[in-house]
Amino acid sequence: MGKKRIVKDSMGTMEVDEAALYGAQTQRAIDNFPVSGRKMPEEFIRALILIKKNAASANAKLGCLDASVTNAISQACDELLSDDALMVNFPIDVFQTGSGTSSNMNANEVIASIATRIGGETIDPNDQVNFGQSSNDVIPTAIHVSARLAIEQRLKPALLHLINAIEEKATSVGAVCKTGRTHLMDAMPVRMDQTLLGWASQLRQGVSLLTTGSETLQSLALGGTAVGTGINTHVDFAATFAELLSAELDVQFKPGENFFALMGSQDPAVAVSGQLKTLAVMFLKISNDLRWMNSGPLAGLGEITLQALQPGSSIMPGKVNPVIPESAAMVAAEVIGNDATVTIAGQSGNFELNVMLPVIADNVLSSISLLSNSAVLLADKAISTFQVNEAQLNNALHRNPILVTALNPVIGYLKAAEIAKIAYRDNRSIIDVAAENTEIDYAELQSLLDPHKLTEGGL
Repeated sequence: MGKKRIVKDSMGTMEVDEAALYGAQTQRAIDNFPVSGRKMPEEFIRALILIKKNAASANAKLGCLDASVTNAISQACDELLSDDALMVNFPIDVFQTGSGTSSNMNANEVIASIATRIGGETIDPNDQVNFGQSSNDVIPTAIHVSARLAIEQRLKPALLHLINAIEEKATSVGAVCKTGRTHLMDAMPVRMDQTLLGWASQLRQGVSLLTTGSETLQSLALGGTAVGTGINTHVDFAATFAELLSAELDVQFKPGENFFALMGSQDPAVAVSGQLKTLAVMFLKISNDLRWMNSGPLAGLGEITLQALQPGSSIMPGKVNPVIPESAAMVAAEVIGNDATVTIAGQSGNFELNVMLPVIADNVLSSISLLSNSAVLLADKAISTFQVNEAQLNNALHRNPILVTALNPVIGYLKAAEIAKIAYRDNRSIIDVAAENTEIDYAELQSLLDPHKLTEGGL
């Protein structure tokens, strides 16, 4: 047990570690919420500090705070943001008060402590660092700012990296044909590049939806204060703050058109979480396709060989498993679960305030982080590095009785079905059976049943 100091707030005195930068309200939250051991995400804390810095600057510009106080607060925020050990100052559990007041006061107390040291005069956490603000507009603002930054700076670049890897791979394997599958059963041929470009198209649509959703996060609640009316803050505070924050981050933010909507609900965050879930579904589809194509190598499809990254079994020597797609599939499951949490939390807007704000922040930012990391791993350790097993593909492709579909316009569905059944029964190639059971010339059959030609569509 280290030395303690006595600190005071509106509810009385508390003992706090002597070295701690926070005060009584933070300590109360530490004591009240020993729930999960999960702290608020670092992206959220950084957004919170940026909000405090630019709120102080806006208040100074509007004549509401002295320049000396603002300078001390601004320097304190910069000091925190440059500190690799930032999170040691922010120990509060995710499962805290639903407004996030504990995290807001944690930031106010830490910044006030550092600013007091810098400025040489006492800086008050409530009256100066939190001037013109409320937890009720600060925390929704921090959710929007942190999520928008994380999407623009981390997730979208990671997704574009994955898309580029898929498209480059598609170019390198474009000449390779494989058996298509519907219901996991043999179907008409497709080219490898068609399969891969289907994944890329999915992801590009996901990026487009995410971009649209991210833009809704640029509307900020700050300026609404306690209930959305803007009580105890300058009438121009919201616009001035948004202008200053946008200039610092080079990302466009603006005051919300209606503070009541942004504080009483969390619809933009719920929508963005839904778009993250959609990306997770895409990741799951791509991961499962990779696992199926890689299955084997002898008793499965064996169409591709994923890069061998680690031993696959503690008892079966030589076994290698598709670990990156498996990891991505688990990420997808987690993100889908996170979205369910955000959906429920989004329903907890009671009158003028949503009261599940911390868990919304935690789950949205967790999903962004998981998808960002997983996208890079899929690109670099699965898509870019897998090898195509052409001999295995060709063996199955030319024996596929479903190729008879190409003869439908010539001999009709019923006759084609009869030929397919014979080919299945006798384990023979479709071209040989068709040559025996139709009057079509063998050379014409070769042309009609050419797998590459069949991937191009048309009659």
